[in-house]
Amino acid sequence: MRIDIITVLPELLKSPFEHSILKRAIDKGLAEVNFINLRDYSNDNYKSVDDYQFGGGAGMVMMIEPIAKCINDLKSKTNYDEVIYMTPDGELLDQKTSNHLSTKKNIIILCGHYKGIDERVREHFITKEISIGDYVLSGGELAAAVLADSLLRLIPGVLSDETSALFDSFQDDLLSPAVYTRPAEFNGWKVPEILLSGNQKKIDEWRYENSVERTKIRRPDLYNKNFNPK
Repeated sequence: MRIDIITVLPELLKSPFEHSILKRAIDKGLAEVNFINLRDYSNDNYKSVDDYQFGGGAGMVMMIEPIAKCINDLKSKTNYDEVIYMTPDGELLDQKTSNHLSTKKNIIILCGHYKGIDERVREHFITKEISIGDYVLSGGELAAAVLADSLLRLIPGVLSDETSALFDSFQDDLLSPAVYTRPAEFNGWKVPEILLSGNQKKIDEWRYENSVERTKIRRPDLYNKNFNPK
């Protein structure tokens, strides 16, 4: 998978991709991540990419010209499956979206800043808009890193145990069950006996029941979606 991230702060993005699972994906040649500096496509000597908004009001707006030049330049060299804009009013990122996007080959992610981007970019260049939550960040870089992490970890060969991702929370619209490790008893707090039994069928049943119960308590919205559909 190739991910090209368009940003005005490429240095802010580098660290997450130089460690842990994301670094492993890149080092193995399973993923390619490029940081495209939008200012390189600016039309003036000051490398400006924003301007005042028409109609007045507080906040600057990212201009269409540098973004259009950048996207068109990238598209002249690569065929992209999606051009994604990270924005608070986009589709809320969930596991199903990550699963779907992880099957794509080439993706552009555009990081917003200031008051947002010229609406014409959204109308004519963007194919998908994604939000990571109902809140506002200073820019789209951290959101882009979150999205990339959620995709790259799903690529076969990235995780040491490829079955691990299949049992993550939200894969089946349920939260993951409780997990334990050694010691089996600490301060009198014991691991559930069933997990020590060696009976895999019973363990799987316990995990499913625990997953359902945790979802019911912690995320009733997901629980109702699964068990009390309207």
